[in-house]
Amino acid sequence: MAEVATKLPVKTEKNAPAARSDHWTGPFESLRREIDRLFDDFHPFDLRLPSTRSFFGRDFPALRSDWSVAPAMDLIEKANEYEITAELPGIDEKNVEIKLANNVLTIKGEKKEEKEEKEKDYYLSERRYGSFQRSFQLPEGVDADKIDASFTKGVLTVKLPKTAEAQKAEKKITVKAA
Repeated sequence: MAEVATKLPVKTEKNAPAARSDHWTGPFESLRREIDRLFDDFHPFDLRLPSTRSFFGRDFPALRSDWSVAPAMDLIEKANEYEITAELPGIDEKNVEIKLANNVLTIKGEKKEEKEEKEKDYYLSERRYGSFQRSFQLPEGVDADKIDASFTKGVLTVKLPKTAEAQKAEKKITVKAA
């Protein structure tokens, strides 16, 4: 049975306060950023791969408790657009929110799971709650009015189309042997 992609709204906030990057987020967040930076900058065999931070700017850490973990997100630059994908297993599309404010795209999600079993010899009750938030500074040349998000089989895909000017500005440079 084929599953149909669900469109998610991207909320744009016109009068949102500027994103703060000077708040203290704790030693674990600092360590996570440093490890992310090391992996982003490490491409030993393919020098054509850019660091995701080079065209998406600084990844603004979200205000969250130390125990919550944001899912890994892939950032890909294509000829006509940038694409963000995230695997969000167990999260419903109604619990995913995408906002754009001050040229910062924020993706939030929340998972709530409760399990209860009553048998003759035992009673089991489990609750699992978790949330994440990731924010990205958009690169120059993104057409913010045409950002599109879809959710299919637990995978979120956010497409950030480039403006016509940004697509024309891309230039290939030929390397000449000396």
